Amino acid sequence: MWEFWRRNKRKVYVALGAFGGGYLLYRLYDARRRSLSALQRQLADERQSEELIKTQIQAHFQSVQRIADSATMPHVMHFLDIHLAESFDLTPLTERLIQGKDQANALTKTEKLELWDRLKILSFTKMVSSIWALTMLSLYIRVQVNILGRHLYIDTARGLGSSHLLDEAEMIDKNDEQQFLANADYLSNHGLLSLISDTEAVTSEVLKGKHLKDIFSTKLVHDTVIRILDTLMIRHSPSQWVGYLMPEDSDAYKFAAPSSSGGSDLSHVTKFELLMGETRAVLSSAEFANIVDISLRVVVNAVLKDLSNHCGENNLMSGMPLARLVPRIALMAQQLLSESNRGRYIQMIRSMPEIELFFTLLYSSTT
Repeated sequence: MWEFWRRNKRKVYVALGAFGGGYLLYRLYDARRRSLSALQRQLADERQSEELIKTQIQAHFQSVQRIADSATMPHVMHFLDIHLAESFDLTPLTERLIQGKDQANALTKTEKLELWDRLKILSFTKMVSSIWALTMLSLYIRVQVNILGRHLYIDTARGLGSSHLLDEAEMIDKNDEQQFLANADYLSNHGLLSLISDTEAVTSEVLKGKHLKDIFSTKLVHDTVIRILDTLMIRHSPSQWVGYLMPEDSDAYKFAAPSSSGGSDLSHVTKFELLMGETRAVLSSAEFANIVDISLRVVVNAVLKDLSNHCGENNLMSGMPLARLVPRIALMAQQLLSESNRGRYIQMIRSMPEIELFFTLLYSSTT
C-alpha cells in the first residue's frame, strides 16, 4: 500500500483536487441556478401583481369616468340650465314690448327703445354665458376625472411594496371622490352671478352703437359672439375666471369633505385640498387656456349653425335686421342647454384631436 501510495499519490491529489473543484463548481452553479430561478419567480409574481393592480386601477378609473359622464355631467348641466333660466327671465321685457305694440299709448318711443336695447343685451349675454358655462364645465369635469386618476395611481403605487394588493378602501376615499366631483356645482351655486355680471358688462360694450335696424349676417353674429368671449377671457385673468368654477379660498371647502370614519380626519381634508389645488393649477395653465379657446370656437360655430337653421340659412347668410334676430337669439340661448342640444356640443368638444391629446398627456404626465 505504501509503495502504491508513494507511486500514485500525485495522481490521487490531482484526482481529489479535480473532484473537489468540480464539486465546488457544481455547487456554485446550482446556487446560481436556484438564485436565478427564485429571481425569475419573484419577477413573475411582481409582473402578475402589477398587472392585477393595473387592472384594478383601470377598472376604478373607468368607474369614475362613468360616474362623471352618466351622473355628474347630466346633473351639473341640468342644474346650470335651471339657474340660467332663473337668472335670465326675459318674459317681463317681452310682455311689456307686446303690450306697447298692442296699445299705442302704453309705452313712449324712448321706453320702447330702452326695452329693446335691454332685450338685445340680455339675449346676447345669456347665449354667451351659456356657451361659456357649457364649454368650461365639460372641460372642468374631465380635468377632475384625470386628477382623480392621478391620485388613484399614486396611492396604488405606494402599496406595491406591501405583501397584499390594495383593496378599494385603501385607494382613494369614496367620500373624497364624491365631494370633489360635487364641486362641479360651484359655478351654478356661486360663480354664475359673477359670470353673468361680467359677461353683461362686456356685451354692453361690444353691442354699443348697434341699432335695431342694423343688418346682421351669420358672420357678423359670429364675430360679435367671439369678440364678447375674447374680451371676457382677456380682460379677466385666469385666476378670476377660474374663480367662476371653483372657490379661490381653500377655507371655503377645507372642512367640506366628509370623513369615512365620521370623525375629524385631517388626512382626508388634506387629500381633498390637494385635489382642489391641483385642479386649480391645471385650469390656470397656458395649455388649458389654449384648449378653452379651441373649444369655445367649436361650440360657437355649432350654435350659430343651429341658429342659422332656425332663422332660415338664406335669411341669416344674407343678413336680417337686429330687431328680428334678437328674439331668435333669446330662443337659441334658452334651448342651448337642453338635454338634446348640450349632448351634441359636449361630444363635439370631446372628439377634437387637440382635446383628446391634452387629456391623454394630462393623465399620462401625472401617472
